[in-house]
Amino acid sequence: MIDRLIEQIKVKQNPTVVGLDPTLEMIPDFLKEKCFKKWGKTPKAVGKMFYKFNKEIIDYSYDLIPAVKPQIAMYERYGIEGLKSYIKTIKYAKKKNLLVIGDIKRGDIFSTAEAYSAHINGTNIEGEIFDLWKEDAVTLNPYMGYDAIEPFMDACKNKDKGLFILVKTSNKSGEELQDLIVNGKPIYDYTADLVKNWGRSLIGKYGYSNIGAVVGATYKEQGEELRERMPQTFFLVPGYGAQGATANDISGYFDERGLGAIVNSSRGIIAAYKKQGDRDKDFAKASREAVIMMRDDLKNVIKL
Repeated sequence: MIDRLIEQIKVKQNPTVVGLDPTLEMIPDFLKEKCFKKWGKTPKAVGKMFYKFNKEIIDYSYDLIPAVKPQIAMYERYGIEGLKSYIKTIKYAKKKNLLVIGDIKRGDIFSTAEAYSAHINGTNIEGEIFDLWKEDAVTLNPYMGYDAIEPFMDACKNKDKGLFILVKTSNKSGEELQDLIVNGKPIYDYTADLVKNWGRSLIGKYGYSNIGAVVGATYKEQGEELRERMPQTFFLVPGYGAQGATANDISGYFDERGLGAIVNSSRGIIAAYKKQGDRDKDFAKASREAVIMMRDDLKNVIKL
């Protein structure tokens, strides 16, 4: 998976992943009104408008980006209709040759993790395998240790899937646990060492593992230290843009080839039209302009 992602980054000359994390407040009024008129103020209406919104964003950006990252919680809150929208969005992104990182942040004991691993391992019904989710990679929470990770490993080894495991997150309160000092080093360093070791046998041709790490853009010094600590671990980087981080903050997350990280922006891209005046009907065009601005900003500090 990581080789496929890197190859798309190189082709597009852009290490940007668009976070497809819609909320009802983000949906342009004309689209919201159209769906409410047809299906009422119902979960079905929201699912339909989310898919229409995402489809337009993808249509206006797929030629510029290597991947999208839908956050499943934004869809789950609307039940089955929301999940239908999530799956339809993924299928459409795949038709446009985009890689899909399912931002599911699962993490539980082995038996439960094994069920969750269907996201990338497929669902086995007495020998018949169904790839219901069609994600290329997913995000995981390692708080429960290897039990929470092991069931996903088979897909990384045998199905060319990937993981991005939380190491140093972009939110401020992450410090409450991640920065605790134990025997002279922070918890996130211990987590980094685990992630690095889990991925040792899955190194691709570009020198990076299918087991990656989530490392926030809002912690520049820690991110640079983690890059040195995890030289073969690809980073998924949240926190750019809306959370305040800039390209300069993450220049040290990349290697000398301009590889090593993919940078997420959600609100800054999909809600860009809200910052550009009354452009409801041009929301997808505004998202494209935001992708180009982000790409150019990143290219100022890295060389691909």
